[in-house]
Amino acid sequence: MQDEGYSFPSTTINKKLKKHCQFISQTKLISSYITDFFFFFFIMANHIVLLSLVALSFCYLAFAFEPSPLQDFCVADPTSSARVNGLACKNPMTVQANDFFFSGLHIAGNTSNPVGSRVTPVNVAQIPGLNTLGISMARIDYAPWGINPPHTHPRASEILTVVEGSLLVGFVTSNPDNRLITKVLQKGDVFVFPVGLVHFQQNVGYGNAVAIASLSSQNPGVITVATAVFGSNPAIAGDILAKAFQVDKKIVEHIQSKF
Repeated sequence: MQDEGYSFPSTTINKKLKKHCQFISQTKLISSYITDFFFFFFIMANHIVLLSLVALSFCYLAFAFEPSPLQDFCVADPTSSARVNGLACKNPMTVQANDFFFSGLHIAGNTSNPVGSRVTPVNVAQIPGLNTLGISMARIDYAPWGINPPHTHPRASEILTVVEGSLLVGFVTSNPDNRLITKVLQKGDVFVFPVGLVHFQQNVGYGNAVAIASLSSQNPGVITVATAVFGSNPAIAGDILAKAFQVDKKIVEHIQSKF
């Protein structure tokens, strides 16, 4: 006896099965894409976290010389016996305007000396309020053809602005290149000396010259090359310097006698 219910033609069943299989195949493909996406996202997230940590490390190193202040100010207290990296803070209730003030940068320095220049510093020793702020400055006066001899600032970069006259300035890169980078500056010109590199200035005019230097430390320090090498206390042995400079020991001793 024949079934009275509705029956699907075989072709219709095949089409539906085919569509169903295609749907399952597409679903698996989409699932595979989603899995690959999240795997890629996970890998990239790990790289981003790693790069972020590296960037933070560099930021920490960049500010490692003088950390940012944690209060409005920390005026240096020269009477304190506390031994800290910098200077101890004065009681903020006793701070006065003069702790942030210096007068005299308009006064020309006396350049009557063998090198023909005079540096007037304005750092934490002159302005106690500079303590923890990471900045300082100086006025430099030059006699005609006077020099600010080769020196370094071990704790600061320097930006120099010519106020009067013409200056030949330059610095030397580190070993092994020891490349000299130099330029003649005129009034209003600005030049940068990177931290720790040996640098110098020379007045190349017939009149006096003046420059203002800004430095990235409250206490940048100065190491004058000639004084450090030939005028150390106690003196560096003459035979060491003779071999270092490839000259006779008597020449070294003669130079040392100048210091």
